[in-house]
Amino acid sequence: MQPTDPDFFTLLSESYVRLLGTPLVSDEALTPAEAARWLYEDAPFGILAHDTQSDPVFTYGNLRAQRLFGYTWNELTALPSRLSAEAPERSERQAFLEQVTRDGYVDGYSGVRVTKSGERFRIERATVWQLFDRDGVYRGQAAMIPHVSDIG
Repeated sequence: MQPTDPDFFTLLSESYVRLLGTPLVSDEALTPAEAARWLYEDAPFGILAHDTQSDPVFTYGNLRAQRLFGYTWNELTALPSRLSAEAPERSERQAFLEQVTRDGYVDGYSGVRVTKSGERFRIERATVWQLFDRDGVYRGQAAMIPHVSDIG
């Protein structure tokens, strides 16, 4: 998949509005291709998505998320999503993801994450939601990370 794939943007945005009742991208005049480019290149928040494997792998990370975690597109989209959290945080992260599965989405999530270089930071007020295509097929989960803070 290309980072600005309009079909993937449609999956992200339609799932988001269906579950949360608000658009992912506020400028609804944008075409899917324009909105996909904006989300990847210019969004002021991080967006990540992972697939449906038993050990999910990231399938998407916009430039903001890539900068936060210190990975390139190719590195990030080969990374099991569990590795974005330190081992002590993984059980908490797994319980949280199970809540997302049960409820469809969770907002207001905070947790410690780890960069490629091992630095720790806190994501704050994140929203995580399930990705279902127009046929109702489950395609994974996505996260919007609007705020982060350093851990000192």
